[in-house]
Amino acid sequence: MEYNVRPYRDDDREACRELWRELTQTHRDLYEDQSIGGEGDLGDYFDEHLERAGAERVWVAERAGRVVGFTSLLLSLERPSGELEPIVIAPDVRGRGIGRMLVERVVECARELRLRRLDVRPAARNEHAIRFFYELGFDSLGQLELMLYLEDQKDWPARERLAGLEFRA
Repeated sequence: MEYNVRPYRDDDREACRELWRELTQTHRDLYEDQSIGGEGDLGDYFDEHLERAGAERVWVAERAGRVVGFTSLLLSLERPSGELEPIVIAPDVRGRGIGRMLVERVVECARELRLRRLDVRPAARNEHAIRFFYELGFDSLGQLELMLYLEDQKDWPARERLAGLEFRA
């Protein structure tokens, strides 16, 4: 049985909320910080995201009626560009080309909308995601976000080099 990508429907909401919870937990684990995403039901943030993106720019991947992933295209209000955010695949089906299918659908939509650029912002520590997007053609650096932790800073080792400097990721 194959996976397919289709537009979001209202009855996909709970499955996407669960995937959002998994995405948030992945970031919490990656950064060893259980406060990421705040408190309460993390699935509520999917509802906010859906409102921001618009249901017409959200796609789900499914197999046999089960939603196993989703992605969205956020449009910029200032310029003809967009952002692919987020891309989430259920842990038990990763590595099967589902993410690629979702990204290709967003790229197709961005081209249909005649956008000049499509951005993606994987977490700096998520080497798998960085490699994934690079392989799909996301090979131009746009901007860099630098952070100064003012409290509870983790003592992460320097991992990345850019402009001759070492950064913690």
